[in-house]
Amino acid sequence: MQRRLFVFLLILAITINISAQLSWPQITQESKPWARWWWPGSIVNENDLKHVLAEYWKAGLGGLELTAIYGVKGQEDKFIRFLSDDWMEMFSYTLHEAEKLGLGIDLANSSSWPFGGPWVTNDDASKYVLLRVYSLEEGESLDEPVACVQEPYIRYNGTFRPDINSLRDPVYLNDSLQLLAIDQVRYEKSLPLQVLMAYSDNGEILDITDSIDLEGRLKWRAPAGRWNLYGVFQGWHGKMVERAGPGGEGYVIDHFSSTASENYLNHFTGAFKNYDISYLRGYFNDSYEVDDARGQADWTPDLFKEFSKRRGYDLRENLPALFQEDTPEKNAGVLCDYRQTISDLMLDAFTKTWTDWAHKQGKITRNQAHGSPGNILDLYAATDIPETEGTELMRAKFASSAANVTAKRLASAEASTWLGEHFSSSLSDVKNNVDNYFIAGVNHIVYHGTCYSPPDEPWPGFQFYAAVEFSPQNTIWKDFPVLNSYVTRVQSFLQSGKPDNNILLYFPASDRYSDYNNMMLDHFDGISARFNDSPFRKAADFIQEQGYSFDFVSDLQLKNASNTGSLVMTEVDALYNTIILPGCKYIPVLTFNKLYNLAEKGATVVIYGNLPEKVAGWGNYQYNNEIYRYLIDQMEFHDTGDRDITEAEIGSGRFLMGSDLGRMLEMAGVKREQMADQGLQYNRRRINEGYCYFVLNSSDERYEGWIPLSVKARTVAIFNPMSAGLGYGKIRQGKSGNAEVFAVIEPHESMVMVTEQLRLSGPKYIFYQPEGPGHPIEGSWNLEFIEGGPSLPMAGEIDQTGSWTLLEGEDVKNFSGTARYSIDFPKPKGKADTWIIDLGKVCQSASVSLNGTRIAGLIGPEFTVIVSKQQLKKVNRLEITVSNLAANRIAWLDRNNVEWKKFYNTNFPSRLPKNRKNGLFDASSWLPQESGLIGPVFIKPVEKIK
Repeated sequence: MQRRLFVFLLILAITINISAQLSWPQITQESKPWARWWWPGSIVNENDLKHVLAEYWKAGLGGLELTAIYGVKGQEDKFIRFLSDDWMEMFSYTLHEAEKLGLGIDLANSSSWPFGGPWVTNDDASKYVLLRVYSLEEGESLDEPVACVQEPYIRYNGTFRPDINSLRDPVYLNDSLQLLAIDQVRYEKSLPLQVLMAYSDNGEILDITDSIDLEGRLKWRAPAGRWNLYGVFQGWHGKMVERAGPGGEGYVIDHFSSTASENYLNHFTGAFKNYDISYLRGYFNDSYEVDDARGQADWTPDLFKEFSKRRGYDLRENLPALFQEDTPEKNAGVLCDYRQTISDLMLDAFTKTWTDWAHKQGKITRNQAHGSPGNILDLYAATDIPETEGTELMRAKFASSAANVTAKRLASAEASTWLGEHFSSSLSDVKNNVDNYFIAGVNHIVYHGTCYSPPDEPWPGFQFYAAVEFSPQNTIWKDFPVLNSYVTRVQSFLQSGKPDNNILLYFPASDRYSDYNNMMLDHFDGISARFNDSPFRKAADFIQEQGYSFDFVSDLQLKNASNTGSLVMTEVDALYNTIILPGCKYIPVLTFNKLYNLAEKGATVVIYGNLPEKVAGWGNYQYNNEIYRYLIDQMEFHDTGDRDITEAEIGSGRFLMGSDLGRMLEMAGVKREQMADQGLQYNRRRINEGYCYFVLNSSDERYEGWIPLSVKARTVAIFNPMSAGLGYGKIRQGKSGNAEVFAVIEPHESMVMVTEQLRLSGPKYIFYQPEGPGHPIEGSWNLEFIEGGPSLPMAGEIDQTGSWTLLEGEDVKNFSGTARYSIDFPKPKGKADTWIIDLGKVCQSASVSLNGTRIAGLIGPEFTVIVSKQQLKKVNRLEITVSNLAANRIAWLDRNNVEWKKFYNTNFPSRLPKNRKNGLFDASSWLPQESGLIGPVFIKPVEKIK
């Protein structure tokens, strides 16, 4: 009886309406966007720090990543050397003030990037390998010393050009390093020999390094046969820290040496010793960028030892293959092993060493792994917050995939770097960039960035060399809080629950490791051009376009995967329906064996194209190849009767193989979101017993219709992160039994939709449609310029809206800032309960007030706001404050030769060649950009869509 009553009550609870209070998730420091915060020359003081920190907090930022950079010319007496006691005093004060405001703080573990500084010795600096080959016949000996002299080379970022012969070695002993702005330096000096190996034409191999005397003469005569002698020399790569500030100039570390990493980090430990940094959240590492220089940093002193330990054979006995002078098969195998070893060292000697150091302090690490000569999925995953950058969605997914596969809560992005030319990016442009990150799975935005500038510094203040300029001096700052509120609301959901991706797409790193590209190392930066037209690239594009959710996965991450029935689990709660093996040429035998084992225990593995041709690497090659062939022989593929798809049952699971990826995923039971067919993009997460969708209309067309979801639901709540509107959506059951939700989504607008298994009641989300023709708001507008420069144009009346640059006088053409438009208009005729004020075109952002009450902040591309009839009076006062971009004022500065580009090192590059003059950014030729309320402005009746 009690059991029947329980079941009845359970059914009743599921079927009856339950009233629920809808609300946004709790706002936290991390749900707000952060920003990279540059300290030029570390020219800071307590009063100014307190002021600017309050500005950042008021704008809606949640935290800052502090990075010390190059100085400002003319203010050398204010420079503070990085990590000095004076610098630490300012850093400690910053932490104290930030804590009072609730702003988080991260610290870049270098004065800019990559890791390096004046305390990095030649022993710990980055290295490169150089080969010399000598040939001898039987009975001959070398008549020249076994020696190699490094070719001198220097590259600058600044305008000063000293002779390399005038520089002291090592470079950090020189004065005026800010002025020199050296990017790379190699001194002319003898390079140390690592090994001299002799290879005969009959296969004999000898290590004859010990036969070299102190003068470098070889005391060895060739035995019978013909011999090639391979001399491996170690060079000093000479890469310097880029954009370094005072006290941070020096060599970049050897990322493949744990000793170099430990010595480097110990300097920070010493600097922090007498200071309270307990409030610091964590440390940051910028993208690798060691090899954006002459040559590659492709060596480390312990390379031979580490290679032998990790690969199981002696690299010294295989130097011809390493340098691509053996058989093609062996060349590929040895090169693969060398590159895999470098990847391992990048992971163990640098990334894990750094993260372990941070964890001992109770801090986290935020890491940009892209650009590294290793598997970036593993490098991202070895830190607490993987961070991406750029505009390409697939690139961003490498960081979010590493976070998802290894159950990291946050994946971040250096957002909006170089979106356009300086002072030319709008808040709408930034929003589009940020939305792309959200679709890619990023949930922790870190803008790039805001430059510290003293409040009394003449406009435009201190500037970093790479846009976008999110600084209080920039005109976009006025409406920056609108964007930040939007990002905060979205991230409050995307940081909740767990990611819900269905597919693991194998990243075929061994294909890249094995393919010689005229360089010793290959660098990984997402799906680069070297993957163009590959099955891997095609698979990634296909599943994204078709609405499948997926994560990339590495060999190392698959190694730790297990089965949960037919599902593959990489970490607790990180579950996937299938793994795609995308037609790669090479695969490590351990990886294929893992896939085989997962299939045996119930998983479905999809082979897109053909099985890999060869095992990767050269160590135990014959044995590994036999194992691989044995596994393949166990897989008896047979026709499925479905196009060209074949199937091999393995234990309780199977392999599917063919060229129709969509059909194979369907056979594997992988669900896709059919909203992709309607041009909508999404990011899906599991929250409690339901699902959360971030849905984006990235097109220029309005969407109206029923959005099919791939899950069942009895209720769907809709949240508008721009307007903060919320309510329960209209829902119906589709043919598949899954939920469909009605929505109207404007161009480039997004919605958050949260499903519930219970039938909940509450406020309905309201969509509107036009009810009739609109009424133009026209007549005499009052136009008042309220903030900006170079001077404030005169206030006046205008008969119609339009770009203020078309008005009479030069002041309006040169002006960047904010103007207020105001007009009185009568209550429109009609019986509509709801109206929409449509501002038409706005350049570039606006704040709208009606009858003295602010009703909206708008950043575009749509500039509309809903008002009720109760908000309208017989006569209404409409005020619209509009901010344009800083471009017109910057152009005025350059036309009038006002010096504002006054920075050491990179001063001040343009993004586009057409905006370059004398090597620097120059806007003097720019025509005035459209600015202000272009209009036309209408008030239109609308009605609820039922």
